[in-house]
Amino acid sequence: MQISSRFTVATHTLIVIALEAGHQKVTSDLIAGSVGVNPVIIRKTLSQLKKAGLISVARGTGGTEIIKDLTEISLLDVYRAVECLGRTGQLFSFHDNPNPNCGIGKNIHNILDQKLVQVQLAMEKELSGTNLATVIADAEKYLQTEVS
Repeated sequence: MQISSRFTVATHTLIVIALEAGHQKVTSDLIAGSVGVNPVIIRKTLSQLKKAGLISVARGTGGTEIIKDLTEISLLDVYRAVECLGRTGQLFSFHDNPNPNCGIGKNIHNILDQKLVQVQLAMEKELSGTNLATVIADAEKYLQTEVS
């Protein structure tokens, strides 16, 4: 099983907005062309990013821009804007019915819960340590090497 692509789609979307907004109107069609997905997926992603207060979206003829300073948007902010962690807020979910008559089944939460929380906290710490400005700078560096 893989974690969904919503986070990477959202990050890709923000990179397109940051790098293209000064040159052309950034629409869901433009972003979808870069990401390689249907514009409907991009519109949902834009809606989530807007709800999180990261972007503004002009209806109708379109146009999107980032409304927070890039240094103030961490990858964790992007992740939390688009990933659904459910009411528990936990990255990992458990199967519903571990067997209470099995020693392992009845203790699986004791065995794994704390380890999985530590993994989630480590991932969140890493994501919070990288801001969108750094990601945009990396994107510009890679784009520059293609031009050279």
